[in-house]
Amino acid sequence: MSKSPIERAARALCTLAGHPENITFEGRPMWESFLPEVRSVVLAIRDTSPAMLEAGATAIVQCQEQGEPEIAADGCWRDMIDAMLAEAQ
Repeated sequence: MSKSPIERAARALCTLAGHPENITFEGRPMWESFLPEVRSVVLAIRDTSPAMLEAGATAIVQCQEQGEPEIAADGCWRDMIDAMLAEAQ
């Protein structure tokens, strides 16, 4: 079963903090202790920026022309995240 984006982010934060993602803390996987931080970040970036909207709209239009709604959603998500990351540079 694939990991959710929230779990992947928590595991990444755990690793970034210098902990192996599969180490346990108080009987639970250590990465789970990073879930509150991940949820806080996701809530903080919930609203889009103009660059994200433009990137998402472009991806949707391009993929809808091909009749692939799942591909459009995936492309939209990735392009919007890429736009958000580019704004931070």
